Amino acid sequence: MKAIVFEKIGLPSDVLQIRDVPVPEINDGEVLVRMVATSINPGDFLFIQNLYPEPKRPVFPAQIAGNHGAGIVEEAGEGVSLSTGAFVAFSHVATWAEYAAIPAEYLMPLEAAYPVEKAAQFMNFITAWDLVEGSGIQAGQWLVITAGNSTVATIATQFAARRGINVIAVVRRAPRYLDLRALGANEVIELSRLDGSVRGRIMEITQGRGVHGVIDSVGGPPVGELVTSLAFGGKVVLYGGYSPETFQLHNFDLLMKDAAIETYVYRYFFDPPKKEDATMLRKIAEISGSSDFRIPIGGMHDLGDFKTAIEEAIHRPEVGKRFFKMSLK
Repeated sequence: MKAIVFEKIGLPSDVLQIRDVPVPEINDGEVLVRMVATSINPGDFLFIQNLYPEPKRPVFPAQIAGNHGAGIVEEAGEGVSLSTGAFVAFSHVATWAEYAAIPAEYLMPLEAAYPVEKAAQFMNFITAWDLVEGSGIQAGQWLVITAGNSTVATIATQFAARRGINVIAVVRRAPRYLDLRALGANEVIELSRLDGSVRGRIMEITQGRGVHGVIDSVGGPPVGELVTSLAFGGKVVLYGGYSPETFQLHNFDLLMKDAAIETYVYRYFFDPPKKEDATMLRKIAEISGSSDFRIPIGGMHDLGDFKTAIEEAIHRPEVGKRFFKMSLK
């Protein structure tokens, strides 16, 4: 089978290569998945650079890249209840390949009609769901989402809008190809054109009430302003750090508002889905699978086109999510 592999730690553009490697053999409790599509995510680049903690560490020789994906159950090992032909999504390792051996407990079954481009990044839907849930925002309150044109942010905006939450999307530049208001954002703050402070604009939008939640993946000085824009009891949830800069706060910026800053690492990073998660996962799939739930797609690539796919994913993430598509479902 064809797979994208690396033999040493480094930048994706320097160390990735495509090879013919053996189809993996499965053990008891594992499933051989014929990959349909797999998403290209910032976390994949962290894995290639060995920046994740255990157990998400590369194992050489010939470590196959990729962490998320979707495919068809081709073969099931002893003790596996899933039938061959089932359509599944998962977060594990070694997904940038035509086949993957995955422990059955990590598989999330989906309806056969669920869109491939959504299945391949189903973890992004789970992350966005968790971020909105974790923010504690209620209908009618205001929520700020930074990097508003990113994949997780656009998904979170749609989940929030469906709950009656008012969303302020913060972007460096408003994308010409993506209407964030059409996705559910009530307001868009474009930092490159902002006349004044972020806090000042937020207070203008909320008529001085402030926001009850912030979902941030950027960091840097604007986070300090966002914290000072919180209403009493508000919360900031951090799930990324695109900016190399830091932010500053005084204790009273939090204390006097009974505010909180929390962090989020995507669900199932260390552990597989639990049985009690099944209802939540079905609900996420039901909502996100509808045709009016939109996600920006940057492009579908063959494995052999990995150099272009990686470069575009790194340097133009705002265009939309990129995928490797191995075969038709």
